Amino acid sequence: DHHVNYGSGSGLRDRVAFVQTDPGQHDASIRVADLRVSDTGTYQCRVKKNTVAVHEVIVTVQEKPAAPQCWVEGDLVQGGSVLLRCYSR
Repeated sequence: DHHVNYGSGSGLRDRVAFVQTDPGQHDASIRVADLRVSDTGTYQCRVKKNTVAVHEVIVTVQEKPAAPQCWVEGDLVQGGSVLLRCYSR
């Protein structure tokens, strides 16, 4: 039907658009800008020509990791062994 149903309270209205100007030309792909963890969910594509075809896609948006904390374990001596460690929340 050439429109996007955003759902209630989804916050997607200003961030979702069809990739092609006219989805009736066989490409109803959408683009979601500024992805957020809250965008995680099941998205449904309904295409109606002679019949209705429905396809669901599960989207999982994960948070960007925090800056890592890195450190060295062991003695920094020539020929010795050290362990380089990094951790991110």
